[in-house]
Amino acid sequence: MPKLYYWPATCSITVRVILEETGLSYEDEAVDLGAKKQQSPEFLKVNPKAKVPAYLRDDGSLITEVPAIALWLALTNPDANLLASDYETRVRTLEIFDYIAGTIHMQGAARAWRPGSFSETEAAHDAIRARGKDIVMRGLDILSQTLGDKDWLTGSYSIADASLFFIEYWAREKVGYQMPANIEAHYHRMLGRPAVQRALAREGLVVPAF
Repeated sequence: MPKLYYWPATCSITVRVILEETGLSYEDEAVDLGAKKQQSPEFLKVNPKAKVPAYLRDDGSLITEVPAIALWLALTNPDANLLASDYETRVRTLEIFDYIAGTIHMQGAARAWRPGSFSETEAAHDAIRARGKDIVMRGLDILSQTLGDKDWLTGSYSIADASLFFIEYWAREKVGYQMPANIEAHYHRMLGRPAVQRALAREGLVVPAF
């Protein structure tokens, strides 16, 4: 059976939401990032990159990196309708996904949440956090324009929406950022999806009340 290596409320929840949308059966294993278990010899044998998520397939091969795992799950589970069939929408979906993963998350949220990863000088951490917030908020403003008055980022629900959900959850529930109104509404729609509710429950997270 496939296995997801994860840690709650990290970007691995994007993959879990997608897994729940597909209806696939899978096992999971928590990798305690706070205790630096990603650096343990046991986990490094699984993923030498020392990061989650990592997805172990039925054939014993491993996929790492959120966009790659998400794309593989969408392509191999077409009935879940997580990736449009036309090339233009597919390209736009991956464009959005990469912007969320590569810029909003890795350049913005990472600075705001873990400034020590960017400087060992504690006096610099407030400035790093502020820069991270600026990147996240600018990113959400850009995605707000992309979303417009649509329910979903590309017009129909896709892996891009699952990726945005991670940022929304982190921004609202972890650091209390004020999101654009239509992004907040998107977050509410995501929380209403049974797959998202199952994903949160499986990670021991409470579905936020509004």
